[in-house]
Amino acid sequence: MRFFPDAEQREFARSLDALLTAGDTTAVIRSWSTGDRGPGRALWARLAEAGVFALAVPQKHDGFGPLPVELAVAFEALGRHAVPGPLVETVAAAALLDRLGDPDAAAARLPAIASGTALVSLCLTSLSPYALDADAADAVFVADGDTLRLAAGPGPLQPSADPARRLSRPSGGTVVAQGPEVTAAAQYAADVAALATAAQALGVGRTLLARTVAHVTQRTQFGVAIGSFQAVKHRLADTLLALEFTEPLVHGAALALAGGDEGAGREIAAAKVTAGEAVYGAARTALQLHGAVGYTDELALSLWIRKARPLRDAWGTPAACRARVLAG
Repeated sequence: MRFFPDAEQREFARSLDALLTAGDTTAVIRSWSTGDRGPGRALWARLAEAGVFALAVPQKHDGFGPLPVELAVAFEALGRHAVPGPLVETVAAAALLDRLGDPDAAAARLPAIASGTALVSLCLTSLSPYALDADAADAVFVADGDTLRLAAGPGPLQPSADPARRLSRPSGGTVVAQGPEVTAAAQYAADVAALATAAQALGVGRTLLARTVAHVTQRTQFGVAIGSFQAVKHRLADTLLALEFTEPLVHGAALALAGGDEGAGREIAAAKVTAGEAVYGAARTALQLHGAVGYTDELALSLWIRKARPLRDAWGTPAACRARVLAG
């Protein structure tokens, strides 16, 4: 089984990197954190034009998918550039609506998701009571047991370690669907969300490592670059190994989900816990090797550092993922 992207998928990743580099995501993140959604919505539209959200939407609803492998490739690129917004939640909501078996609900939302005109947040109460960026979303779905609701409002905002991740408890709303099909669709959506989050975490970790390597080759102590110190080399090597070990797990889980494998959920859980620990380790390495400057908001790297812990816990804590893997 092949666990690495093919030439077409690598070209897709390169095109996204070029788009996001030109989009100045650092400025977008800072604007999003202050509640200014304009730059973020503009970037969202360009990502939609590139086909990112259509990867989670079936062709009959103007999408290209579902294509879990390509989705993982895309979300790794989104993580490398720390793109803000309910990206994971939107594709997970698309997966849920597609699996729900309600043609009216799917037709009402999926084309808008594919085209990028709809930002959607999703809360699965079995995993967390919070929805991400519900105040910026055009629709917020809440799956509670066998009931799916369209929330009436975002609810009060909650603090997050990452200022670009705004959490809230959505309240009220109208019932969209009810029954065992909601439970099954929500489980599939949770798997899609966990896979996308793992890929996103991998991308964040890659950027943290790359920027830290660049820093230690420039910063000097005792007349030499600190990157020449053995302890620094070992720390960076450990970080690289953790990320390299994560990549085939993420891509393997995407292949399992694409193939409808019975054990796809366990593979996704393994990829998620590994990616979460790898990105958290990369953040700690980046912070330590940058010294006190790593704490400052002025340093763009802090935007990536502050994503590590939330991504590690989002859509499946390490403990929950390990339990799922061990359950067999």
